[in-house]
Amino acid sequence: MVSMKDIASKCGVSVATVSKALNGYSDIGKKKREEIQAVAKEMGYFPNSSARALKTNRSYDLGILFSDNLHSGLTHDYFAAILDSFKVTAEESGYDITFTSMNMIANRRMSYYEHCRYRGLDGVVIANIDFTTPEVLELVRSSLPVVTIDFTFDGRIAIVSDNVKGMKDLVDYVCSLGHTKIAYIHGDENSVTRDRLSSFHRALYYHGITAPDEYILKSRYRDGETTMRRMEELLSLPDRPTCVFTPDDFSAVGAYHAVQEAGLRVPEDISIVGYDGIPMSQALFPKLTTLRQDTKQIGKKAAQELISLIETPKTTLIEKCLIEGELVEGGSVMNLA
Repeated sequence: MVSMKDIASKCGVSVATVSKALNGYSDIGKKKREEIQAVAKEMGYFPNSSARALKTNRSYDLGILFSDNLHSGLTHDYFAAILDSFKVTAEESGYDITFTSMNMIANRRMSYYEHCRYRGLDGVVIANIDFTTPEVLELVRSSLPVVTIDFTFDGRIAIVSDNVKGMKDLVDYVCSLGHTKIAYIHGDENSVTRDRLSSFHRALYYHGITAPDEYILKSRYRDGETTMRRMEELLSLPDRPTCVFTPDDFSAVGAYHAVQEAGLRVPEDISIVGYDGIPMSQALFPKLTTLRQDTKQIGKKAAQELISLIETPKTTLIEKCLIEGELVEGGSVMNLA
């Protein structure tokens, strides 16, 4: 492996001069700095990460803590897109990515926080997990820089999709097409669901509509089978809804199946609305009306805020950053107006 000493020997300068040139110090003349950098590149020099960590007191490694009830991992379309954007932005800033877990190290199970310290992570982003568990709370309450996605803690930066506005936009659109009997099959009980459900009822109220209790059913996110059963319940009601909101686009597939099994059609017999705007939603027939969340901006903003928190902690604002989505009309909502 090529060292700075090897470069110094070839260039006829000191190791200190090589170090300054490779780190862009201005007290080295531009011509000499470029000459040393060119020699380093020619010789195949790469800085040693351990040495850099000792010098900067940073590992340039960011942790990702991500899990969900269905253990979908990186097959989770919505969060996979967010994490990809997070990864791209982090790498552009010179950081690597490590997935955090409660691994067994030296025959002892580590907590999330212990694993982060063991790996020497500079900070961690937390997404789609049970934020109320002791292990997650330990990490959030630690001195480690933390950014959360779609969940808010006091004293921590949160990147949150604007679920309140997103749901309002969907309800306004459906009501503009003449629907008054609107049901909602919502996801797991968490802050995202609470925001969407409250916004759903508030938007309906603005249009002079009230959803009866039998129109509000619980499923889970990314659970097409349970959503299918809930849709069957709605279809069996004496006064069934004309439009049904589903937890997300993935779950909406289950609602489509329930309609087809009942010998009905979307949207002629009943309309269906999704949420997330994943590519699959536009491969359905008819294309799903949904709210496309800005996964690229959410992931990018999470990386930017976490890196800022690491590099300039005194000037980084601790705030909740709302990211707006975009209504996708699709073809799954019938015009009754």
